[in-house]
Amino acid sequence: MVYHVIYDGNCNLCVNLVKLLQAVDRGALFRYLPMQDQATLQRYGITAQECELGMIVINAEDPTQRWQGSAAAEEIGRLLPLGKPIVDAYRMLPFKWVGDRLYEQIRDHRYALFGQRTSTYESEFPVCEGHCPSVSLPSPESLQDKVD
Repeated sequence: MVYHVIYDGNCNLCVNLVKLLQAVDRGALFRYLPMQDQATLQRYGITAQECELGMIVINAEDPTQRWQGSAAAEEIGRLLPLGKPIVDAYRMLPFKWVGDRLYEQIRDHRYALFGQRTSTYESEFPVCEGHCPSVSLPSPESLQDKVD
């Protein structure tokens, strides 16, 4: 199974986390798309405003399965080797509540806290290599607190 990770390609923190994930995963589970690639996002039915709500993870085989924000970070962690028990423990109160608030604060202040790149980072494991099909995805409102 493959998952698409939509990230802020101009955010130093986001790019460094993508690079770390690439080093661990080597393209086995995850493909990456910077939110600045509006043409490809449009094919997926995702707007720039939706991207501002946080990173997005999409199940490439079933694009109706989508996680955003801290739920996306949890899903990535859950999919990594040995990640499920860590994520399960994290989801216990009060960790998840604190983590969700922390994610929102970092998301909203990421450039001030970690800086902004002068050019958009393009992953070595891109979502689309050549042709990228159109896909219909659910709205972010329907996914606000989705956790599997």
